Amino acid sequence: MANARGLERWLPGLRLVRTYRREWLGSDLVAGLSVAAVALPIGIAYAQLAGFPPVVGIYSCILPAVAYALFGSSRQLVVNPDAAACAMIAATVAPLAAGDAARYADLAIVLTLLTGVLCIVGGLAGFGVIANFLSRPILTGYLNGIALSIIAGQLGTLLGYHVESGGFFRTVGRVVERIGQTHMPTLLLGLALFAIVVILKRTMPRVPAPLVAAVVGITAVYAMGLGAQGVAVVGAVPAGFPVPHIPTVSLEELSGLFSGACGIMLVSFCSMMTTARGFAARNGYGINSNQDLIALGAADIVSGLSRGFAVSGADSRTAVADASGGKTQLATIVAALVMALVLIFLTTPLAYVPTAALAAILISSALGLFDFASLRRYYLQSPAEFRHAIVAMLGVMTIGVLQGVLIAVALALLRLLVMASRPNDAVLGTVDGQPGVYAPGGTPEPGLLIYRFDGALLFFNADHFLGRLRSAIEAAPRRPEWVILDMESMPVLDITGIEALERLRVEFEVRGIVFALARGNSFALTMLERSGLAERIGADRHFPTVHHGAEAFRAADRVAIPPGSTPPA
Repeated sequence: MANARGLERWLPGLRLVRTYRREWLGSDLVAGLSVAAVALPIGIAYAQLAGFPPVVGIYSCILPAVAYALFGSSRQLVVNPDAAACAMIAATVAPLAAGDAARYADLAIVLTLLTGVLCIVGGLAGFGVIANFLSRPILTGYLNGIALSIIAGQLGTLLGYHVESGGFFRTVGRVVERIGQTHMPTLLLGLALFAIVVILKRTMPRVPAPLVAAVVGITAVYAMGLGAQGVAVVGAVPAGFPVPHIPTVSLEELSGLFSGACGIMLVSFCSMMTTARGFAARNGYGINSNQDLIALGAADIVSGLSRGFAVSGADSRTAVADASGGKTQLATIVAALVMALVLIFLTTPLAYVPTAALAAILISSALGLFDFASLRRYYLQSPAEFRHAIVAMLGVMTIGVLQGVLIAVALALLRLLVMASRPNDAVLGTVDGQPGVYAPGGTPEPGLLIYRFDGALLFFNADHFLGRLRSAIEAAPRRPEWVILDMESMPVLDITGIEALERLRVEFEVRGIVFALARGNSFALTMLERSGLAERIGADRHFPTVHHGAEAFRAADRVAIPPGSTPPA
């Protein structure tokens, strides 16, 4: 039993064997069929987006989903091809392949395996915290840029001609330049299929709209002979599973693939965890981010070994699983089995899927990915974060997907530095009706200034700290006789922080102001003792609470002012 529980720690999906309830089976079967109906056409469409033959998209939907179901901690999450990952794969591999389709496929396999290894190493090292690295506004801006770039890239296919992609604005410009070459049968079919997808999603969300569009497209091509009229179709899709293949790459190619793998890992995992946490909260259980990073790595490795491409948490398919009543990972396994049967026995009809149907599916998916409501909320609630989202979005649209990742990461780091260098602070005062309680907005005590700095005191914010405290002293209605620094929200001090406190001590000594500390944590107190500053301030000026410091001030004030005399103004 102990060995079984230990195995479940690494393969949470095995817990199903022990805990599965019979009443869940019907819901999981229905959910699995629903997921397969949506995932199959979307997988084919995303393969086109990533630059692969359609069958590669099916490969990427089967074993990766099973791997996550075994290794992952989410019961509902479906790991499948994802728009952002596909766009990043194309941006990474296309420049290295230089138009060679076979080399493109080989490099994509290595990229996928490399991404998987990075995820597993990161998960074992406890790097699951990177799920919190990209703030939601920055990730929203990045995904919005991906969405608009996908739409631009599919306009040519929808209009019936090929357009080289090269950023949102350049691609749209090329589409407009060739608008006279529009192939009307392709355009009419694409618009009709797009309308079907949109209408079904809005009116009958439980119906697999992408599958319906694909079936209608196949029927139209076959019954109306649209192929003979120039409507492009997917073409033959080979049946069965591929033989595993690990190609060789040069060191120069490996360097380019490594940077792309890092970007794919970061964006895919952050996006995946947003989806996983949302559905876990809805269904009342928790998520292990490190385990899920390992699970994503396992999914990518089996995808690469089965000649697929890098995958991520698929929000649309996860939503289908949840809406269809899926209770456990079994729904994902059922979906994978259904798609495996299609791959073995039913690939012939897939040859007639019009590429306009894939464009319609991709454009509708991209519209669902674009989050205008969040942008509006950021604009109203936090203009600075709204600007970060817009910069990330424009970065993807103008200089490229991979460069957009760098912009997103740089913005995240910049935001962290700005927040750390300009933390909140407050002057504390007594709260009416609550003796001994000191809070921002309370009534300051004459002659006593209690100042709180809500952040670590480090080299990049020490000057800001000094300026804010001096400004608080100048703004006090009466010149403080005591200044108590509340260190409860100051978790860390470095050498520069110690030097800033020493400057205050000397300055206050010259001005006749008593400098005291309250609520210092063990790390801060250790730094104060090592530097000798604790001794120079004085042991009698270190207080366990702000209230103790205020009581000491009052006692000193009573001693300093003889009875019947008037306190200084």
